[in-house]
Amino acid sequence: MKKIALWTGILLIAGLIWYLFIKPYDYLVRFEVKTSPGTVNQMIKIWNDVLEPKGIIQQKSLTQLNQTVIFSDSTHLYNWSISRLNDSTSLVKVYAKDMDHSLMNKVKIPFQDTDFEKRTRATITDYTDKLKQHIDRFRVTLLGEEDVPAKYVAYTEVSTSQYGKARGMMKDHNYIGSQLVKHEIELDGPPMVDVMQWDRENDSIQFHFCYPIIKSDSLPDLGEIKYKEIKAGKALKAEFNGNYIFSDRAWYALRDYAKENGLQVSDTPLEIFYNNPNMGGDELRWKAEIYMPLEESE
Repeated sequence: MKKIALWTGILLIAGLIWYLFIKPYDYLVRFEVKTSPGTVNQMIKIWNDVLEPKGIIQQKSLTQLNQTVIFSDSTHLYNWSISRLNDSTSLVKVYAKDMDHSLMNKVKIPFQDTDFEKRTRATITDYTDKLKQHIDRFRVTLLGEEDVPAKYVAYTEVSTSQYGKARGMMKDHNYIGSQLVKHEIELDGPPMVDVMQWDRENDSIQFHFCYPIIKSDSLPDLGEIKYKEIKAGKALKAEFNGNYIFSDRAWYALRDYAKENGLQVSDTPLEIFYNNPNMGGDELRWKAEIYMPLEESE
């Protein structure tokens, strides 16, 4: 009995030491949301940018982020962990720590609902409200495997942030269009974005903003507007409805689908846009087709 009591005491003391001095967080908030981990990731960053003062984000991976949020009387560290539950739902866990009052919070939390817990819940609720509002603004419909359409295009090269893709498109939209009309070059379909490089760690992309045209032997030299052929090839396809600023939400959905089905894809999506944002209207009626090229198995 004495040995049992001794070991019980040792375990209790060890547990208390771990809880007070080693446990890396003070409080855990968890919630489920009907969207992909990529959308959760991107909205954390968008939300973080509008905080006053702006927080600091360190991304370990698409599903693991550290966020430092500064309040008037303390600094909180939120470790975000995002996992995919199924094809429509993600589980998000936020491990929260008060960098200035961690020990005191750990002492109080088992016995009362602390100000730290209330502030953490309120802060995360602010994020989840904005996330749900964002999710209501678009739809992604996965359509399975389909060939990328072969096209000959006139294009400009654009480097920008992932969020700045639509702005980069609009910058060259009128310029390319006016040059093609001026030189009487016949169009062959709606505008396209052909992504050359997608840096997911830094949320940056390099892409060609393309106008499909009828190929001719007498195409003029248009300076920074170049020509190329987009070749047909196997791809996973999705339809996106919503503001084109957020069409990359379909990229994440396609990558998740590929991973779930044991498929290898290239992170070089192709987008085809069927609406002119300058005409306005209900954004959920805007349509884009998104192709994520499949890599050939060896």
